[in-house]
Order: sequence, then C-alpha cells, then structure tokens
Amino acid sequence: MVWHGLLSGIKPILADNFNLSVDNFPEFKETGLESCTIRVVAETDLDAILQIEKECYPLPWSFQQFVEELENPVATLLVGEIENRIVGYICYWLVAGEMEILNLATAAEFRRKGIAAELMTQAFNRCPVDKLSSAWLEVRAANQSAIALYRRSGFNQSGVRKGYYRDGEDAIVMVKIFNQQKSQEQN
Repeated sequence: MVWHGLLSGIKPILADNFNLSVDNFPEFKETGLESCTIRVVAETDLDAILQIEKECYPLPWSFQQFVEELENPVATLLVGEIENRIVGYICYWLVAGEMEILNLATAAEFRRKGIAAELMTQAFNRCPVDKLSSAWLEVRAANQSAIALYRRSGFNQSGVRKGYYRDGEDAIVMVKIFNQQKSQEQN
C-alpha cells in the first residue's frame, strides 16, 4: 500500500517510547522475548494493526476508521512492539478529563503476557494526573477474558448497553475512577 500523503494533517507524533524490562514480565523470559516498547503509532504501523484487528474482532474496524482516529485531535493510538513486530495497540480519546478506550487488542500469540495491561497503563500515564478523572469503555458481554483484564486494571461495571454491537450482542460499560480521594476532599 502507498501511504504517502494519505494521512496529511495528522497531529505531530510524539517521540515518547516506553521500554518494558523483561524483569517486570516473567512471561517474556519464558518465551525468550527481550523487551517490549510502547510507542505512538506511525502511519506505517496501520497494516500490522489491521491484521491484529481482523484476528481479534468479529466486526473489525476498517482502514478508514483507523485513519480517522489518527486525524482526530482528541485521539491517541499507541502500539506495543516486540523485536520490531507490532503485537498490540490501544486507541483512546481524552476529552474533558474523561478517557474513552475505543479499541484495545493484542495479537493472539502474545496474549496473557501483560501487553494489553501495559498499553492501558501507559495510556493512563500519558494523561495529566490532575486532568484525568475517569476512564470508560464498552466490552462485549461474552468477552470474559477482556472483562477480567479490565477488572484487574481497576474498572468496575457501570451498566449494560443492550444490543450495542451490530450483531446484536450486549456491551458491558466499565468505568475506572481516578483521583476519587481528591474529588471527595473538594466536596
């Protein structure tokens, strides 16, 4: 695919890279993987992201949806990369102190290695602490492994959206509250 000029007007890509030490993830030692880098998406990453997207979701995002998020000034996309291979990604919005996680996926052979959790952690860490009040997302009701990951990451169920997905499946709405103690002190 030719990418030149396709994504003109994209916000500047930040040079923030986060290297994860193998010492923090014993599973990487078992697989022989040396490190994972979390970084901002580059336009050249879209083919790999789309491949993971199609492998993970019954109704995957289109190429155009990812392009629109790259062009969206409130959106951020991060990837996890191991040995020059994209193994996961997260797409989120930050608006008025609320983070909405729109998409999070990990390549099948790299699941249960802490990559999705680290992508979320890095997304939270990139937000100004005093400006992030909550994060929320929708997850398919049948996706028990994702629901368990979100619970381990501090999310709680706050509702259900009946028939939310195009195929009629319900979505569980989950929320994580930040700075709850600060907001209670201000009241």
